[in-house]
This record gives sequence, structure tokens and C-alpha cells, in this order.
Amino acid sequence: MDKNEKYTELLKEQIATLKTENRYLEFKSNYQDYNRLGKYISALSNGACLEHQDFAYLYFGVEDGTLLVKGTTFDVAKHKAEGNQSLEIYLRRMVSPKITFEIDEFQYEGKLRLVVFVIPAAVKEPTCYMGKPYIRVDSHVTELTPYTDWMREIYMTDIDWSAQVIDEATMDSLDPAAILEARKGYKERFPKLAAESDSWSDEVFLDRAKLTINGHITRTTLLLVGKEESAFYLKHIAQIVWKCFQDGKTFGDIFSIPFLLSTTKVLNSIRNYRFKIYPQNSLIPAEVWKYDTNTVLECMHNCIAHQNYLSNARIVVTEDPDKLTFENAGGFYEGSYEDYILGKKTPEHYRNPFLARAMVNVKMIDTQGYGIHTMFQKQKERYLPMPDYDDSTPSKVVLHLPGSIIDENYSKMLMERQDLSLSETVLLDRVQKHKPIPPEAVELLKKKKLIEGKKGNFYVAKLVAQNTGQKVEYSKHKGLEDKKCEMFLIQSLSDHGSLTKREIVRLLSDVLPDQLSEQQKETKVYNILRKMKKAGRIYNESAGNRSTWFLVR
Repeated sequence: MDKNEKYTELLKEQIATLKTENRYLEFKSNYQDYNRLGKYISALSNGACLEHQDFAYLYFGVEDGTLLVKGTTFDVAKHKAEGNQSLEIYLRRMVSPKITFEIDEFQYEGKLRLVVFVIPAAVKEPTCYMGKPYIRVDSHVTELTPYTDWMREIYMTDIDWSAQVIDEATMDSLDPAAILEARKGYKERFPKLAAESDSWSDEVFLDRAKLTINGHITRTTLLLVGKEESAFYLKHIAQIVWKCFQDGKTFGDIFSIPFLLSTTKVLNSIRNYRFKIYPQNSLIPAEVWKYDTNTVLECMHNCIAHQNYLSNARIVVTEDPDKLTFENAGGFYEGSYEDYILGKKTPEHYRNPFLARAMVNVKMIDTQGYGIHTMFQKQKERYLPMPDYDDSTPSKVVLHLPGSIIDENYSKMLMERQDLSLSETVLLDRVQKHKPIPPEAVELLKKKKLIEGKKGNFYVAKLVAQNTGQKVEYSKHKGLEDKKCEMFLIQSLSDHGSLTKREIVRLLSDVLPDQLSEQQKETKVYNILRKMKKAGRIYNESAGNRSTWFLVR
């Protein structure tokens, strides 16, 4: 999903569900002045914090009363602020503390130009413009300072939701089977403490594993090992929704706490099976599972660890015939997924630090940043397409995990070329999904003969034999492809007596490689016709621009 599609879908969803402006969503027909814009950035950032949203949105090109999308002429780069300063630079200077708001232009439904400011929520302190914090009250933007309760709430946003003690909950609120599973994970995580931990009471174990605080049950305790009937203590929906689309039917289930057990139940609901992939010039196939079970659990555990629980949203797992999709509320908390693919980045902060630490201790996740890296590496080892987060938004993470082949040439390439690095594989994956790659990547992949085609139409090299020392087999295969076209053409000319060039192109389109563009297919047909004419097998008669071909009898 490109930027235009992403923001179009997001705006449609916001208009449909919210139906009006609020403290974290604002619509403007056009730009007015820089002071008003600065106040809106402050007000929306503070409003997003109070509404438990990760981001606020300010759209230009939408009427605030009617919510009609009309487009805008507003161009941030062309407007100036005080002292003829760049508008964007001025706003970033005048807004404090420094927040990394984004400014994007996009085409709504591919037709109307809109501008959107994506503004992070205030954290720990109010967001100010020229030293003053603002907030939206009803339809007006006003100073936030007089609203002391709201100010206090913003200053308290550094409090970890997952670490809050629930006084009403007791040990009877916990699931014994989930505690046993937590003990098992703890022993695997800390093998030197395995024997000693067997002697610990449940109360001691939960404290040592950092699920409780000095014997007090926390939200983390309930999320991971709480009984389903104890979920109401959380004052959160705390559910994983599994939806399945299979054979034209839709079905699914809803799983509540304890999440330590529920993720396995979701895993067991997913349809998983082995299928075969045949390597180049081999009759012995590789058998791979549709999904790697550890990867599926890793995806769900990441959703649990990184969920924005203040949004009171559910985790959603969708099973389609060719992929699994995992969704959780809250955008990427630190960096982007690309930062973690190669396993070189370690996150410094977590949205739910107490929960994340507990999940590490019972071996549900790691904190080294290897989870995403491992997920990508597993897909590579299984010759399947890479996971992608392209449908994610600033307020939601969406992960697609492919469970089938997209391009057979890609999978065969991974089977034949064990020397490919993970970064090269990720680039090849983008090529097979027809996503753009930078020029330097194109140069690298072409140099290694991993891709073919021209700008705008690159594809994974159909035959890898040239790269694996199987040049004879490669040539034979290529010759067979041309031979197939020639035999098909001769049979068709014999059946019909004559064919125009246009008819021949249509005839051979299904035989020619799918990766070829229409122009490339025409060129290929021309070369085949010229070769067969030179060999005296066919001839043509031309009348103006029309060329008709016949068999030589």
C-alpha cells in the first residue's frame, strides 16, 4: 500500500467512525496563518495524549463542517512565517518540546491533493507553541493551563499502564495452568534457576518473574496468567480475535486472557500444512510448512507486548488462504521495522516496559531486537516471501506473514543461492512484490544477475542456472521456451490458414513469460517471426500497416 492509498483509507475510516472533529482530529479547507497552525499543532498533540492516541491528525483539503473532501492548494514549502522564515522550520522551532511531526502530501482516491500533519501525542509534559500549551475545547482552541486536571493527566503519561496494581484481584484471580506454563518458560529463560524455582510458591515465583510487584497483582499479571472471568478487573477488552476466510466461508473465534495460553489456542486454530517446492533441474522437492509455528507465536507475542492498551482495542489475527495478518493498536514505538531486520538495533524503550520485561522472563519475547530479524530469516530459510508492514499507520501496526509462493523464480532463487544475504533477499522480495527499490540496489542485483528487466518493470531472474554453474541446462530451457512458441504458432497457422501479427501476439501471450511487459512480448514475437521466416517455415504479406502470416507449404 503506497502513501496515497494509506492516507486515503485512514481518512475514510476516520470520517466514517468519528463523523466529526475531536481533540486529536482537525479538518481545514485551506491554510490560514502560521500562528493559528502552531496553536493547532500544540492543541492536537495534547488532545491525542488525553484521548489515549499515539498521534493526532490535521488535514488540509476537507471541510470541517460537512467533512466533504475537496482538495487544497496549501503548499508548506511555499509559505513563510515571521521574518520570512520557512514555515516548516519556524513551526519546528516554535513547538516544544521537540516533537517529530510529519507533513505529507497525498492524492485522495488518486484525484484530490490533500496535506496531512501527523502529530505525536504529548508525553510527560504538554506540547507548547511559543511557550504556551493549547487544547481544543468544543470547537475552539484555547490555552490549556487553566484546565488543571488535564494538565495533571498529561504530566502522568509516563506511568506504565501495564505496571499498575489491581487491588481487587487476588491469587484466586489467576489461572493455575497459565502459571505452570509461565514457570516452564522461566526455567528455559533461566536454566541455572530451574531447580531452585521448583521450590518457590506461586507468590514467590510471580514476584521473581516480575509479573507481580511485592506480591501485588498487576495488569501484566492478569494479561498473561489471569483467569478469563477476571478480565473485568483490567477495564480493558483484552481479547485476541481470530478471523478466517477459507473456501468462500468466513468464521473465527475470540480468545480472552490468559494470553500466555490463548496464543497457543489461536495457533492451533490456524490451518497449517506442508507443501512442496521444486528446485531448478531437480525431481526432489523441498517440503515446507505453510507457517513456522515459532514465527506465528512471535507475531502474536509482539502484538501483546506493543499494544497501546489505552486505546482499548483488540488484537486481530486474520487468516487468508495465502497469508496471516496481525494487527495491534499503536504505531511503532521506537524506529521502524526496517531498523530491526538485520538484527543490529536494540530498542531502548517500550510502550509497556513492565509487561515487556515479564514476557522476556517467561520466554515469550526477547528485548534484543532479534524478533523481527528471526522472523525474516525463518521466511528466507523456508524459501517464502518476506513479512511486510506496508499497511501500518501511525496508530496501528499491521504485519502480513505470507504462507504461499508469489513468484516461483524467487523461491527457486533462494533454494539455489544459499549465499544470498538477508538484505539481498529482502530486496529480491520487494522486486517480486513489484515494490520500488533504490537505484543502487538495482545496480547490485543486476550485477549479480539476480534480476532482469528495465526501470519500472524489474523481476526476479527467471533462470538461476547461469548463477549456479548450470549453463547447459539454462540454455536448454531457454531453447525449449522458444520451441514451444514456434510449435504453437505452426499448429495455429495450420488450423486457421493465416494470422495477423496482432492475433499472433494474443495467441502467444499465455506462453510467453508473465514478467514480460506488453512491449517486451511484442518484441519477443517479432524475433520469433523473423527467425522462422529466415528458416523458410513461414512468410508474410503486408497491406499498409497490416501484416498477415502464412505457413510455407
